[in-house]
Amino acid sequence: MQREINKQLKSKGIGTKSQQALKLQQEQNKLERKSVSKRRKEEEKKIQFELRQKKKKAKHRGR
Repeated sequence: MQREINKQLKSKGIGTKSQQALKLQQEQNKLERKSVSKRRKEEEKKIQFELRQKKKKAKHRGR
């Protein structure tokens, strides 16, 4: 119990306000990059699916 209290008292976080601001900005950039890359992957997946469907139709059309 005492160890946990001491641990919480010692871990106050990153030092200065500017460091905290930088860390916050980095986190926001990270989240933004993540959402953009997710959107891009979904678009590519959709394009690949449509291409496969198109190829499938073309194969059946030749019969």
